[in-house]
Amino acid sequence: MKGKITNEYGEILIDLDVISQYAGTAAMECSGIVGMAAVNMTDGLVRLLKRESLNKGVSVEIVNNELQINYHVVVAYGVNISTVASNLVSNVRYKIEQFTGMKVGKIRVFVEGVRVID
Repeated sequence: MKGKITNEYGEILIDLDVISQYAGTAAMECSGIVGMAAVNMTDGLVRLLKRESLNKGVSVEIVNNELQINYHVVVAYGVNISTVASNLVSNVRYKIEQFTGMKVGKIRVFVEGVRVID
């Protein structure tokens, strides 16, 4: 499925992979976020993803013509998780709506781990 925007010039289709890559990059700009996480469902291990594969820690869906974004993140040790998640949601909502022109509905943040930053 693709994101679709209709205006006076025609239709614009945006692939969800493009949106998820941009959403991952926008999340990494938030203070307190160490990185995206990949969860292995068979053994329950969490793996910190490299910068090139940020979109694997982000899933984007379109429901009722709104974007719904799920994040699996690793946060820095000692930060207030509620504040980091709130900052992530507001920052990403603004940037995605400006980037795509589409409305962002729900943003879910799943904290998969905590890591000490050197």
